[in-house]
Amino acid sequence: MHVGLATGFAHQRGRDYPDAQIIREEVENLVLAEELGFDSVWITEHHFTDYSMSNDPLQLLTYIAGRTKRIKLGTQCIIVPWHNPVRLAEKIINLDLLSNGRAILGFGGGLSPEEFAGLGIDQNQSRALYSDILDVVIPALETGVIEGEGAYGTIPRRELRPGPVRSFAGRKFCGSLSGNSMYSAARHGFGNMVLMLPQRGKEAPPDKYTEVWQEVHGPGTQPPAPMVSGNFYLDESADYAEEQGRKYLGNTMRAAIRNYSLDKPGIFTTIKGYEHYEKMTLQPDAIDPYVEDFGKGAVTGTPQMILDRMWELKEIFRPQGFFPHVYFGGMAQADAVKNIRLFADKVMPEVKSWQADVSIDDRFLEAAE
Repeated sequence: MHVGLATGFAHQRGRDYPDAQIIREEVENLVLAEELGFDSVWITEHHFTDYSMSNDPLQLLTYIAGRTKRIKLGTQCIIVPWHNPVRLAEKIINLDLLSNGRAILGFGGGLSPEEFAGLGIDQNQSRALYSDILDVVIPALETGVIEGEGAYGTIPRRELRPGPVRSFAGRKFCGSLSGNSMYSAARHGFGNMVLMLPQRGKEAPPDKYTEVWQEVHGPGTQPPAPMVSGNFYLDESADYAEEQGRKYLGNTMRAAIRNYSLDKPGIFTTIKGYEHYEKMTLQPDAIDPYVEDFGKGAVTGTPQMILDRMWELKEIFRPQGFFPHVYFGGMAQADAVKNIRLFADKVMPEVKSWQADVSIDDRFLEAAE
Protein backbone atom coordinates (compact mmCIF):
# COMPACT_ATOMS: atom_id res chain seq x y z
CA MET A 1 0.00 0.00 0.00
CA HIS A 2 1.34 3.40 -1.05
CA VAL A 3 1.60 5.99 1.76
CA GLY A 4 2.11 9.69 1.07
CA LEU A 5 2.04 12.92 3.06
CA ALA A 6 -0.15 15.88 2.09
CA THR A 7 -0.03 19.53 3.11
CA GLY A 8 -1.85 22.75 2.36
CA PHE A 9 0.65 25.31 3.69
CA ALA A 10 -2.14 26.31 6.06
CA HIS A 11 -1.43 29.38 8.16
CA GLN A 12 -3.94 29.71 10.96
CA ARG A 13 -1.31 30.99 13.42
CA GLY A 14 -2.12 34.68 13.20
CA ARG A 15 -0.57 37.69 11.47
CA ASP A 16 2.37 37.83 13.89
CA TYR A 17 3.76 34.56 12.53
CA PRO A 18 5.58 35.34 9.25
CA ASP A 19 4.24 33.84 6.03
CA ALA A 20 7.78 33.11 4.90
CA GLN A 21 8.43 31.02 7.99
CA ILE A 22 5.39 28.84 7.27
CA ILE A 23 6.57 28.21 3.71
CA ARG A 24 10.08 27.28 4.80
CA GLU A 25 8.87 25.00 7.59
CA GLU A 26 6.41 23.12 5.42
CA VAL A 27 8.94 22.64 2.62
CA GLU A 28 11.37 21.17 5.16
CA ASN A 29 8.63 18.86 6.44
CA LEU A 30 8.12 17.57 2.90
CA VAL A 31 11.85 17.04 2.40
CA LEU A 32 11.92 15.19 5.75
CA ALA A 33 9.15 12.92 4.44
CA GLU A 34 11.60 11.21 2.10
CA GLU A 35 14.03 10.49 4.96
CA LEU A 36 11.17 9.03 7.02
CA GLY A 37 10.10 6.66 4.23
CA PHE A 38 6.94 8.24 2.83
CA ASP A 39 6.28 7.29 -0.79
CA SER A 40 4.99 10.68 -1.94
CA VAL A 41 4.25 14.28 -0.95
CA TRP A 42 1.23 16.28 -2.13
CA ILE A 43 0.64 20.05 -2.30
CA THR A 44 -2.60 21.98 -2.79
CA GLU A 45 -3.26 25.17 -4.80
CA HIS A 46 -4.91 28.23 -3.25
CA HIS A 47 -4.49 32.00 -3.34
CA PHE A 48 -4.87 35.12 -1.20
CA THR A 49 -5.82 33.73 2.26
CA ASP A 50 -4.39 31.94 5.28
CA TYR A 51 -6.51 28.89 4.45
CA SER A 52 -3.72 27.66 2.19
CA MET A 53 -0.67 29.66 1.08
CA SER A 54 0.31 27.25 -1.68
CA ASN A 55 -0.11 29.37 -4.79
CA ASP A 56 1.99 27.27 -7.20
CA PRO A 57 2.23 23.57 -6.33
CA LEU A 58 4.21 22.73 -9.47
CA GLN A 59 6.88 25.30 -8.63
CA LEU A 60 7.12 24.13 -5.02
CA LEU A 61 7.31 20.48 -6.07
CA THR A 62 10.01 21.26 -8.63
CA TYR A 63 12.09 22.79 -5.85
CA ILE A 64 11.46 19.76 -3.64
CA ALA A 65 12.46 17.53 -6.56
CA GLY A 66 15.89 19.12 -6.39
CA ARG A 67 16.14 18.42 -2.66
CA THR A 68 15.11 14.75 -2.88
CA LYS A 69 15.96 11.58 -4.80
CA ARG A 70 13.08 9.11 -4.82
CA ILE A 71 9.89 10.49 -3.25
CA LYS A 72 6.99 11.00 -5.68
CA LEU A 73 5.54 14.48 -6.13
CA GLY A 74 1.77 15.00 -6.24
CA THR A 75 -0.55 17.95 -6.84
CA GLN A 76 -3.65 18.06 -4.65
CA CYS A 77 -4.88 19.74 -6.74
CA ILE A 78 -3.92 21.93 -9.70
CA ILE A 79 -7.00 24.14 -10.19
CA VAL A 80 -7.40 23.80 -13.93
CA PRO A 81 -9.47 26.93 -14.85
CA TRP A 82 -6.80 29.18 -13.33
CA HIS A 83 -4.12 28.15 -15.84
CA ASN A 84 -3.14 28.84 -19.41
CA PRO A 85 -3.15 25.39 -21.08
CA VAL A 86 0.27 25.69 -22.71
CA ARG A 87 1.98 27.01 -19.60
CA LEU A 88 0.30 24.30 -17.49
CA ALA A 89 1.51 21.52 -19.79
CA GLU A 90 5.03 23.00 -19.85
CA LYS A 91 5.27 23.24 -16.05
CA ILE A 92 4.03 19.68 -15.60
CA ILE A 93 6.60 18.42 -18.11
CA ASN A 94 9.37 20.38 -16.36
CA LEU A 95 8.49 18.86 -12.99
CA ASP A 96 8.43 15.34 -14.42
CA LEU A 97 11.66 15.83 -16.35
CA LEU A 98 13.63 17.36 -13.48
CA SER A 99 12.35 14.78 -10.98
CA ASN A 100 13.15 11.88 -13.33
CA GLY A 101 9.50 10.96 -13.78
CA ARG A 102 8.25 11.29 -10.19
CA ALA A 103 5.21 13.52 -10.81
CA ILE A 104 1.65 12.51 -9.87
CA LEU A 105 -1.11 14.74 -11.21
CA GLY A 106 -4.22 15.73 -9.30
CA PHE A 107 -6.67 18.20 -10.88
CA GLY A 108 -9.55 20.23 -9.45
CA GLY A 109 -12.11 22.74 -10.63
CA GLY A 110 -11.99 25.46 -7.97
CA LEU A 111 -14.79 26.93 -5.87
CA SER A 112 -13.86 30.22 -4.19
CA PRO A 113 -15.37 33.33 -5.83
CA GLU A 114 -12.64 35.42 -4.17
CA GLU A 115 -9.90 33.35 -5.78
CA PHE A 116 -11.51 33.44 -9.23
CA ALA A 117 -11.99 37.21 -8.99
CA GLY A 118 -8.48 37.84 -7.70
CA LEU A 119 -7.01 35.86 -10.60
CA GLY A 120 -9.16 37.69 -13.13
CA ILE A 121 -11.03 34.52 -14.17
CA ASP A 122 -14.78 34.61 -14.86
CA GLN A 123 -16.17 31.88 -12.63
CA ASN A 124 -19.16 31.52 -14.93
CA GLN A 125 -16.71 30.06 -17.45
CA SER A 126 -15.11 27.68 -14.96
CA ARG A 127 -16.86 24.47 -16.03
CA ALA A 128 -16.11 25.08 -19.71
CA LEU A 129 -12.52 26.03 -18.94
CA TYR A 130 -12.02 22.91 -16.85
CA SER A 131 -13.15 20.54 -19.60
CA ASP A 132 -11.61 22.42 -22.51
CA ILE A 133 -8.20 22.87 -20.87
CA LEU A 134 -7.94 19.23 -19.86
CA ASP A 135 -8.99 18.20 -23.37
CA VAL A 136 -5.83 19.81 -24.77
CA VAL A 137 -3.40 19.40 -21.85
CA ILE A 138 -3.84 15.66 -21.23
CA PRO A 139 -3.20 14.62 -24.86
CA ALA A 140 -0.27 17.05 -25.00
CA LEU A 141 1.35 15.34 -22.01
CA GLU A 142 1.36 12.10 -24.00
CA THR A 143 2.21 13.34 -27.50
CA GLY A 144 4.25 16.47 -26.87
CA VAL A 145 1.99 18.42 -29.25
CA ILE A 146 -0.68 20.90 -28.14
CA GLU A 147 -3.46 22.53 -30.15
CA GLY A 148 -7.13 23.34 -29.78
CA GLU A 149 -9.95 25.82 -29.52
CA GLY A 150 -12.19 26.29 -26.51
CA ALA A 151 -13.14 28.55 -23.64
CA TYR A 152 -9.44 29.46 -23.23
CA GLY A 153 -9.24 30.77 -26.81
CA THR A 154 -7.34 29.29 -29.77
CA ILE A 155 -4.03 27.46 -29.57
CA PRO A 156 -2.39 26.78 -32.95
CA ARG A 157 -0.56 23.48 -33.28
CA ARG A 158 2.76 23.62 -31.47
CA GLU A 159 5.37 21.08 -30.41
CA LEU A 160 6.24 21.37 -26.72
CA ARG A 161 9.97 21.62 -26.06
CA PRO A 162 11.11 19.96 -23.91
CA GLY A 163 8.64 17.23 -24.55
CA PRO A 164 7.22 14.73 -22.05
CA VAL A 165 9.64 12.07 -20.83
CA ARG A 166 7.14 9.29 -20.11
CA SER A 167 3.44 8.53 -20.10
CA PHE A 168 1.20 9.83 -17.32
CA ALA A 169 -1.12 6.82 -17.59
CA GLY A 170 -2.00 5.59 -14.13
CA ARG A 171 -0.75 8.67 -12.32
CA LYS A 172 -3.62 11.08 -12.98
CA PHE A 173 -6.32 11.84 -10.41
CA CYS A 174 -9.18 14.25 -9.90
CA GLY A 175 -10.24 15.85 -6.63
CA SER A 176 -13.44 17.63 -7.74
CA LEU A 177 -15.82 14.94 -8.88
CA SER A 178 -19.13 16.76 -9.26
CA GLY A 179 -21.35 17.42 -12.24
CA ASN A 180 -19.64 17.59 -15.60
CA SER A 181 -16.16 17.32 -14.03
CA MET A 182 -16.83 13.61 -13.47
CA TYR A 183 -17.28 13.09 -17.20
CA SER A 184 -14.03 14.91 -17.99
CA ALA A 185 -12.24 12.85 -15.36
CA ALA A 186 -13.63 9.60 -16.73
CA ARG A 187 -12.77 10.47 -20.35
CA HIS A 188 -9.16 11.08 -19.40
CA GLY A 189 -8.81 8.00 -17.20
CA PHE A 190 -8.47 9.77 -13.86
CA GLY A 191 -8.68 8.06 -10.50
CA ASN A 192 -10.58 9.69 -7.65
CA MET A 193 -8.91 11.53 -4.78
CA VAL A 194 -11.01 11.03 -1.62
CA LEU A 195 -10.31 14.25 0.25
CA MET A 196 -13.24 14.33 2.69
CA LEU A 197 -13.65 11.28 4.91
CA PRO A 198 -16.97 10.13 6.39
CA GLN A 199 -17.19 10.37 10.14
CA ARG A 200 -16.78 7.07 11.91
CA GLY A 201 -20.09 5.25 12.07
CA LYS A 202 -21.54 7.15 9.11
CA GLU A 203 -21.86 5.71 5.62
CA ALA A 204 -19.58 6.90 2.85
CA PRO A 205 -21.35 8.95 0.16
CA PRO A 206 -22.61 7.04 -2.90
CA ASP A 207 -20.00 6.22 -5.53
CA LYS A 208 -21.29 8.37 -8.36
CA TYR A 209 -17.97 8.30 -10.17
CA THR A 210 -18.15 4.60 -10.95
CA GLU A 211 -21.60 5.15 -12.48
CA VAL A 212 -20.24 7.93 -14.70
CA TRP A 213 -17.14 5.87 -15.55
CA GLN A 214 -19.36 3.04 -16.78
CA GLU A 215 -21.41 5.47 -18.87
CA VAL A 216 -18.19 6.59 -20.56
CA HIS A 217 -16.29 3.27 -20.76
CA GLY A 218 -19.05 0.68 -20.74
CA PRO A 219 -20.93 -1.53 -18.27
CA GLY A 220 -18.78 -3.55 -15.90
CA THR A 221 -15.69 -1.35 -16.29
CA GLN A 222 -14.10 0.17 -13.20
CA PRO A 223 -12.19 3.43 -12.66
CA PRO A 224 -8.69 3.31 -11.19
CA ALA A 225 -8.66 2.70 -7.45
CA PRO A 226 -8.73 5.97 -5.51
CA MET A 227 -6.17 7.66 -3.33
CA VAL A 228 -7.50 8.48 0.17
CA SER A 229 -6.52 11.56 2.17
CA GLY A 230 -8.07 13.03 5.36
CA ASN A 231 -6.83 14.82 8.47
CA PHE A 232 -5.02 12.77 11.14
CA TYR A 233 -3.82 13.59 14.65
CA LEU A 234 -1.83 11.03 16.66
CA ASP A 235 -0.76 10.88 20.28
CA GLU A 236 -0.12 8.18 22.84
CA SER A 237 -3.08 9.68 24.72
CA ALA A 238 -6.31 9.06 22.79
CA ASP A 239 -8.14 11.83 24.64
CA TYR A 240 -5.46 14.41 23.89
CA ALA A 241 -5.34 13.34 20.23
CA GLU A 242 -9.11 13.74 19.90
CA GLU A 243 -9.07 17.16 21.57
CA GLN A 244 -6.25 18.46 19.41
CA GLY A 245 -7.45 16.88 16.18
CA ARG A 246 -10.92 18.35 16.54
CA LYS A 247 -9.50 21.77 17.41
CA TYR A 248 -7.14 21.92 14.44
CA LEU A 249 -9.64 20.53 11.95
CA GLY A 250 -12.16 23.05 13.25
CA ASN A 251 -9.60 25.78 12.59
CA THR A 252 -9.20 24.45 9.06
CA MET A 253 -12.93 24.51 8.42
CA ARG A 254 -13.32 28.01 9.83
CA ALA A 255 -10.62 29.20 7.43
CA ALA A 256 -12.28 27.24 4.60
CA ILE A 257 -15.62 28.91 5.24
CA ARG A 258 -13.98 32.31 4.78
CA ASN A 259 -11.89 31.19 1.79
CA TYR A 260 -14.84 29.70 -0.09
CA SER A 261 -17.27 32.52 0.86
CA LEU A 262 -19.55 30.00 2.54
CA ASP A 263 -20.38 32.73 5.08
CA LYS A 264 -22.05 34.77 2.33
CA PRO A 265 -25.49 33.30 1.59
CA GLY A 266 -26.66 34.14 -1.92
CA ILE A 267 -23.21 34.33 -3.47
CA PHE A 268 -23.50 31.16 -5.58
CA THR A 269 -27.04 31.67 -6.86
CA THR A 270 -25.91 33.53 -9.99
CA ILE A 271 -22.63 31.70 -10.73
CA LYS A 272 -23.17 29.30 -13.63
CA GLY A 273 -22.49 25.70 -12.67
CA TYR A 274 -22.11 26.49 -8.96
CA GLU A 275 -25.72 27.03 -7.97
CA HIS A 276 -25.84 23.78 -5.96
CA TYR A 277 -23.12 25.12 -3.63
CA GLU A 278 -25.59 27.67 -2.32
CA LYS A 279 -27.04 25.02 -0.03
CA MET A 280 -23.64 24.81 1.68
CA THR A 281 -23.58 28.49 2.69
CA LEU A 282 -24.12 29.29 6.37
CA GLN A 283 -25.92 31.96 8.32
CA PRO A 284 -23.76 33.57 11.07
CA ASP A 285 -25.38 31.61 13.90
CA ALA A 286 -24.81 28.31 12.08
CA ILE A 287 -21.04 28.65 11.64
CA ASP A 288 -19.87 27.66 15.13
CA PRO A 289 -22.03 24.52 15.35
CA TYR A 290 -20.97 23.50 11.84
CA VAL A 291 -17.27 23.98 12.65
CA GLU A 292 -17.61 21.97 15.86
CA ASP A 293 -19.35 19.11 14.07
CA PHE A 294 -16.87 19.14 11.20
CA GLY A 295 -14.00 18.78 13.64
CA LYS A 296 -15.36 15.36 14.56
CA GLY A 297 -14.23 14.16 11.13
CA ALA A 298 -10.58 14.19 12.15
CA VAL A 299 -9.00 10.74 12.38
CA THR A 300 -7.55 10.82 15.89
CA GLY A 301 -6.17 8.51 18.53
CA THR A 302 -3.23 6.38 19.46
CA PRO A 303 -1.20 4.81 16.65
CA GLN A 304 -3.18 1.58 17.02
CA MET A 305 -6.48 3.49 16.83
CA ILE A 306 -5.25 5.22 13.69
CA LEU A 307 -4.36 1.86 12.17
CA ASP A 308 -7.79 0.48 13.02
CA ARG A 309 -9.51 3.44 11.34
CA MET A 310 -7.27 3.26 8.27
CA TRP A 311 -8.12 -0.42 7.89
CA GLU A 312 -11.82 0.50 7.94
CA LEU A 313 -11.18 3.14 5.27
CA LYS A 314 -9.26 0.60 3.21
CA GLU A 315 -12.26 -1.73 3.31
CA ILE A 316 -14.65 1.10 2.38
CA PHE A 317 -12.71 2.67 -0.50
CA ARG A 318 -10.36 -0.13 -1.67
CA PRO A 319 -7.67 2.48 -2.38
CA GLN A 320 -4.29 2.11 -3.99
CA GLY A 321 -2.83 4.37 -1.35
CA PHE A 322 -3.26 6.93 1.42
CA PHE A 323 -1.93 10.49 1.58
CA PRO A 324 -3.08 11.99 4.88
CA HIS A 325 -2.65 15.49 6.22
CA VAL A 326 -1.00 15.10 9.61
CA TYR A 327 -0.35 18.79 10.23
CA PHE A 328 -3.01 21.42 9.61
CA GLY A 329 -5.16 24.10 11.18
CA GLY A 330 -2.40 26.27 12.66
CA MET A 331 -0.55 23.43 14.35
CA ALA A 332 2.81 24.57 15.75
CA GLN A 333 5.86 23.33 13.87
CA ALA A 334 7.07 21.22 16.79
CA ASP A 335 3.65 19.56 16.99
CA ALA A 336 3.62 19.03 13.22
CA VAL A 337 7.01 17.29 13.24
CA LYS A 338 5.95 15.15 16.23
CA ASN A 339 2.83 14.07 14.35
CA ILE A 340 4.77 13.29 11.14
CA ARG A 341 7.41 11.25 12.97
CA LEU A 342 4.89 9.34 15.08
CA PHE A 343 2.88 8.42 11.99
CA ALA A 344 6.03 7.36 10.12
CA ASP A 345 7.33 5.30 13.05
CA LYS A 346 4.20 3.64 14.45
CA VAL A 347 1.61 3.63 11.64
CA MET A 348 3.22 3.72 8.21
CA PRO A 349 5.13 0.39 8.32
CA GLU A 350 1.94 -1.54 9.01
CA VAL A 351 -0.08 0.30 6.36
CA LYS A 352 2.65 -0.28 3.77
CA SER A 353 2.41 -4.02 4.46
CA TRP A 354 -1.26 -4.11 3.44
CA GLN A 355 -2.11 -5.41 -0.01
CA ALA A 356 -3.82 -3.11 -2.49
CA ASP A 357 -5.69 -4.55 -5.46
CA VAL A 358 -3.66 -2.22 -7.69
CA SER A 359 -0.79 0.11 -6.87
CA ILE A 360 0.23 3.46 -8.28
CA ASP A 361 3.82 2.38 -7.66
CA ASP A 362 3.41 -0.37 -10.24
CA ARG A 363 2.71 2.33 -12.84
CA PHE A 364 6.03 3.99 -12.09
CA LEU A 365 7.85 0.68 -12.45
CA GLU A 366 6.13 0.05 -15.80
CA ALA A 367 7.04 3.52 -17.04
CA ALA A 368 10.68 3.03 -16.09
CA GLU A 369 11.02 -0.22 -18.06
